[in-house]
Amino acid sequence: MEAEIFLGIDPGSRRTGYAVLSRRGTRYEALTIGVLRAEQFDDHAKRLQFLFEEVQALVKQYKPHFCAIETPVYGKDPLAMLKLGRAQAACILALTGGGLKVAEYYPKAVKKSITGNGNAAKEQVAYMLAKLLNLGEEAESLPADATDALAVAWCHAMRKDQPGNEHPLKRQGRGHSAWGDFVSGNPDRVL
Repeated sequence: MEAEIFLGIDPGSRRTGYAVLSRRGTRYEALTIGVLRAEQFDDHAKRLQFLFEEVQALVKQYKPHFCAIETPVYGKDPLAMLKLGRAQAACILALTGGGLKVAEYYPKAVKKSITGNGNAAKEQVAYMLAKLLNLGEEAESLPADATDALAVAWCHAMRKDQPGNEHPLKRQGRGHSAWGDFVSGNPDRVL
C-alpha cells in the first residue's frame, strides 16, 4: 500500500510553519516539521517570493498528494492581516501552480479535529499531536508555527475522507448564517 502524503501549512509573513505527514493505512508518521523564516528580508515582496519558492521546493521534495492551509480569521492590525493574507496567497499559488488542490481550514476546525475542542489552547494541541504521532521529546522543541502546520496536516488527513468535507470553510449544519443561528437560538433577545 502506497503512503498518502499530506502537506500542512500555517502561513505567516515572517514565519510560515510547514509539516509533511505520511499515512499508510492507520499508521501516521511526521516526515518533516519546520518553519520557513523570512525575517531576514526587510522588503515584504521579497518575503513573499521566498515563501513561494520554498513551498515549491517542499512540493518538489515530498510530492504531497494532499495540501491544506490554515486560514487567518481575525487580527487587531489590518495591515498585519493584509500581509498575512498575502503570505497565504503566495503559499497557495506555489501549491496550485504544481497542480495540487488546497483545502483551507479555520483554526477552530483544526483544534477540534485534534482535541475535540475548537477553543483548545495551542499547548493542548501540541500535546495531543505528540501523543498521536509518537513524537516524544522532539515535540517540546518544535516552534508553535511548525506545530500549527502539523495540526493542519492532521486535520486534513482526518477530514479528507468524510462526506461533505469538499468545502471545509463552509459552515456545517443547518445552513443558517451566524446571525440566523443567533436569532433562532435567542428568540427572547430579538425585538
